[in-house]
Amino acid sequence: MKHLNTLLSLAFAATLLPGAAIAQLAPGPKVVIQAVTQATPTLPQYTRVDQPLLRDGLTKASNGRVEVVLSTWPERNVSGPEVLRLVRAGQIDISTSPLTTVSGDVPILDGVDLAALSTDINQGRRIADAMMPLANKDLQRLGIKLVATFPFTAQMFYCRKPVNTLADLKGLRIRTNGPSTSDLLKGIGAQPVSIAFGEVYTALERGTLDCSVSGASAGSSANWAEVTSHLYSLPLSWSVAGYFVNLAWWEKLDPAVRALMEKTFADVQNAQWALGLEANADGIACNVGRNAECKIHKPVRKPMVEHKPDAAAIAMVRQQLTESVLPGWFKRCGEKCESAYKDVIAPITGIQVAPR
Repeated sequence: MKHLNTLLSLAFAATLLPGAAIAQLAPGPKVVIQAVTQATPTLPQYTRVDQPLLRDGLTKASNGRVEVVLSTWPERNVSGPEVLRLVRAGQIDISTSPLTTVSGDVPILDGVDLAALSTDINQGRRIADAMMPLANKDLQRLGIKLVATFPFTAQMFYCRKPVNTLADLKGLRIRTNGPSTSDLLKGIGAQPVSIAFGEVYTALERGTLDCSVSGASAGSSANWAEVTSHLYSLPLSWSVAGYFVNLAWWEKLDPAVRALMEKTFADVQNAQWALGLEANADGIACNVGRNAECKIHKPVRKPMVEHKPDAAAIAMVRQQLTESVLPGWFKRCGEKCESAYKDVIAPITGIQVAPR
């Protein structure tokens, strides 16, 4: 947590210092930006990063010339799949969404954060950075630009019964967070179920679900410890999300304003990736009753039992990546995604795929 606070303090202070970007921001027309980020106003990604850096930081750094009207999805009555369409239509200037949520419109986005691709968050960021140019080639056809990425927390298993290995998931009904997770679960013999996040608590409570995949942070915030008992903390993915802007609007901005915003998004991106790591450890600690380490989320009333993955689980995940997850993505996305994996992702993961 100390590392994140230091990073945030430095990033915010940088927006207040008289630097090159601010010196170039000559007096001019006021720029009012409509930004809709994050699924709830209580998320630390919103309160600890978007509000202080994106909203307040831009206003301070521009001496009030840039004003960010910042809202969350529910405040504007929007949901994930709508985000890209609203940005494309110019109804909002900036928004965020998990990449897998909007990958139905742009399938290459799913490749940034496929299930089993990155059990390590640092590798996850390397892949996100490397894939950004390819993602923007597809997005620009829709009039959209991806300007920054960020993770939430590791996607893991909240279960009603003990799970010590991936083999223990065979036959269980498990809520998934995207198509690649469904592919992985099918590969190990589990039954993927697609239901809205808000319906998961009741489904777990009633036993219509055996487990659900979600982040250490999201599951903690949704009180899933009340309806599950075991946390299998195998990181399948990181729920990597993006900040999207309307491309025409972005290119029409005063170049000095755009330069200031680019710097701000770089600060936001660094802060969010640092927060992802902090919030992941914190979410696990809160779920399993290590209250002294629970600083971001709330301690649970009934601590869960954590089951940590072993080397065999990591090996099985890698096997499912090549046997189930990547073939599923290639089928949805086509040859360009096969090329993207071979040329961009495989050099980072070190995992090659035999040509079909």
